[in-house]
Amino acid sequence: MNTRLRQFLLLLGIFLAAYFLPVRSGRVQGALVEAFAMLHEYAREHVLLCLVPALFIAGAIAVFVSKASVMKYFGPTANKLLSYSVASVSGTILAVCSCTVLPLFAGIYTRGAGIGPATAFLYSGPAINVLAIILTARVLGFQMGLARAIGAVGFAFLIGIGMHLVFLREEREKAREAEGFILPDTPDTRPLWKTALYFATMVAILVFANWGKPLTNPSLWASIYALKWWITLALLILLALMLLRWFRRPELKEWTSSTWTFAWQILPLLFAGVLVAGFLLGRPGHMALIPEHWVARLVGGNSLWANLFASISGALMYFATLTEIPILQGLLGAGMGKGPALALLLAGPSLSLPNLLVIGGIMGGRKTAVYAGLVVVLATALGFTYGSFAT
Repeated sequence: MNTRLRQFLLLLGIFLAAYFLPVRSGRVQGALVEAFAMLHEYAREHVLLCLVPALFIAGAIAVFVSKASVMKYFGPTANKLLSYSVASVSGTILAVCSCTVLPLFAGIYTRGAGIGPATAFLYSGPAINVLAIILTARVLGFQMGLARAIGAVGFAFLIGIGMHLVFLREEREKAREAEGFILPDTPDTRPLWKTALYFATMVAILVFANWGKPLTNPSLWASIYALKWWITLALLILLALMLLRWFRRPELKEWTSSTWTFAWQILPLLFAGVLVAGFLLGRPGHMALIPEHWVARLVGGNSLWANLFASISGALMYFATLTEIPILQGLLGAGMGKGPALALLLAGPSLSLPNLLVIGGIMGGRKTAVYAGLVVVLATALGFTYGSFAT
């Protein structure tokens, strides 16, 4: 199918949807309101504190991390145990949502990371969130928290390995190119410890600016939450001093240019995806085109269908960090089975409709479909197994 035909079919589809949209229907009007309400909520709660820092980190990876270094540790010829181990536990540090991880994934993938380590990182970023796993154990039970922790770490490995095997021919071609062509490693203009501290400071800003309020007081989490803005301010001042003293103006210009490239690549698709997700599913507790009670009715018991439906629903819904837990608490109260609940926990935080649209723009529709399929199948299988033994 040529480009013009695809463009024509896209325009035709948009026209037909607009022409036949039953705007006088109360449910459709409510869904339209929910779509923009969800976009409004997303813009207020996630763009400035989550996406903007992540975009700057992605821009810094593209400019200040050499392609040779990425190929050495995450490329197709890298040590598999090291690359998959680092990629699979990255979520313990980042604690980001399925959309915030996208610029970081784009940064390492476009610098030459292998499809396996890159997708292991893509899954683990939002899935292996220490605070979310602790909260799951406290609210939904220790068994559910433990199953989520084991499943999330294991899935990151399996998804990365699965993507590597499915696209093995491409990975071997990359490996041959890497062996036959030695990438010139640009000489460092500053000591390694300065670059490491610069990246660590930006990651710390992302983590502390989004530190969630804990359920209990007093605790270490609560103490950090009380000081989060002071910590974030101190880190911003430290970052500003680094930029003034350690970086030249052309480097900073290149950094901001790279950040803008990622923003232009990611944000339009992301906002469009949030609108579509809001129109179809709405925010938690608000009815959109597809009512929540339909979902609750379809995920009762522990059949394969219930687990599959929960996995697919989780793959399409958007969950901000930690919001999946109270949503699941309500669904369990409405009759949702424990197996489908775990399946949704393992698929939901790492995937969403906005997330899938952006991933497709970064690595193509075929790889995105395989990645989403692996997440859904693994979540369905583990949910069904867990539901068979859970008490």
